[in-house]
Amino acid sequence: MPFAASKTAAAATSAAALLILTACGQAAAPSVSPSEATPSASPSASTSPSPSASTKPIKPSNNLDAITVKNPKFGATPKITVKAPWAIDQTRVKVMTEGKGPVVNPSYVFVNYLGVNGRTGKEFDGNFGKTSTMFDLSSVVPGFKKALEGKKVGTRVLVAMPGSDGYDSQGGSEQAGIKVGDTLIFVVDIVDTVLTGPTGAAITPPAGLPTVTEANGKPTITIPKADPPAKMIAQPLTAGTGRKVTAKDVIAVHYVAVSWKTGKVIEDKTTGVDGGLLSSTIPGWQKGLVGKKVGQRVLLVLPPADSYPKGSNNPPVEAGDTVVYVVDLLYATAQG
Repeated sequence: MPFAASKTAAAATSAAALLILTACGQAAAPSVSPSEATPSASPSASTSPSPSASTKPIKPSNNLDAITVKNPKFGATPKITVKAPWAIDQTRVKVMTEGKGPVVNPSYVFVNYLGVNGRTGKEFDGNFGKTSTMFDLSSVVPGFKKALEGKKVGTRVLVAMPGSDGYDSQGGSEQAGIKVGDTLIFVVDIVDTVLTGPTGAAITPPAGLPTVTEANGKPTITIPKADPPAKMIAQPLTAGTGRKVTAKDVIAVHYVAVSWKTGKVIEDKTTGVDGGLLSSTIPGWQKGLVGKKVGQRVLLVLPPADSYPKGSNNPPVEAGDTVVYVVDLLYATAQG
C-alpha cells in the first residue's frame, strides 16, 4: 500500500505487520489461527497427527434430527446437545440462519464456531464470545469446507461430519479428545469475508476525469490529454454494499496506480490482496477513502501534495507528478 512518505521506516514496518492478508492477523481483525489454548481442536487441517485408537463403531444417522441447538439464531452463543454416542453417515449441513451478505471469499472467511464430539457429546473447541477467527478454506478439514463454501456472510450453519471428513487423516487429536472415527458437530457463524472485487451498481463519473475500463476483472486507467487538476479528486465508480470506512480502520484492497505525466502503470496490486492501516497511507488515500463503502471502486486523482510531494523511488514517482489510483475497497475493520 502507498504508505505516507513522512512515516518513519519503523512506523511503516509496524503498519505492514498489521496487514491482515499477508501477516494473517491484526489487533482488531480475527487471527488466522484458532484458539491457542486448544490448537489441535480447531477445524484447521494443519493439526499435527497424534496417535489415537479407533472407537467402537456407532450406527450412523442419515440426518441431523438428534442434534438440538439452544440459541439457534446468528450471533447468539449456541449450546449443542446430542445423545451420545452419536455418528453421521456423511457430512450433512443445515442452514439455520440465511445470510444476506456477500458470498464468502474461500481464502478469507471470518467465523465464530462451536465444536462438539458426537461420540462423547462434549464441547472440544469454540470461540463464541471471543475474537472471530479467519480461515482459508483450503486449509481446513473437508467437512468444514463443505459447510462454508458458497455461503453468504450472516449465515449460521449446523454441520456434522464423519471422521473421514474430520480428523481421521491426522490420526485424531489426543489433545482435544478426538479419536479416529469420531463424528464432529459444529455450529458456525460466518461473520465476515474479504470481497473478491467491487460491488454495487456502476457510477458514471463526470467528464474530463481519467477513464477506467475493465478486462478480466482488472482495471485499466487512461489519462486524458489535459493538465492534471490542482485539487485531489475521490470519485466512486461503484456504489459498494458494505460499511463505511473510517480513519482508524484497517483496510484490504486491490489497486492500480498510473502516472499522469507518462500514463504508465507505476504500481499494480490487482492480484492477491494488500492491506494495512489507512492512517499510515499517503494523505490522498486518508482523505479520499474515509466515508467510502466497502465494495466501492474509487478513482483517486492525487496532486503531489496529496501523494508524493518530493517524488518516490517505490513506487517510481517523479517530483511534481500527479498519481491516479483505482482502489477496490474489499474489507475494513476498526483497529483494536
